[in-house]
Amino acid sequence: MMNMHEPDCKSEVAQLRQQIAAEYEAAVRGLHGLAQGTAQHAFITQRMERMAACHETLKGLVGEQEASKLLAETLEQAGNGER
Repeated sequence: MMNMHEPDCKSEVAQLRQQIAAEYEAAVRGLHGLAQGTAQHAFITQRMERMAACHETLKGLVGEQEASKLLAETLEQAGNGER
């Protein structure tokens, strides 16, 4: 039997995965960008904190193990330039 909120959950999971990928890609660009020192560190830290917040939300939606699996898959895909 399908949960009434399951499509919403899948949409939210997909949206969170897109956000994680975008934050990861921004952090990578920040690492190789023109900013240096503290500004660069703050930029990357902010992106990592946003990814962590998305991961926490995922945990609430799909459980800790599945959220960690989705995070790893998302980062791997983002690192390979996939979406």
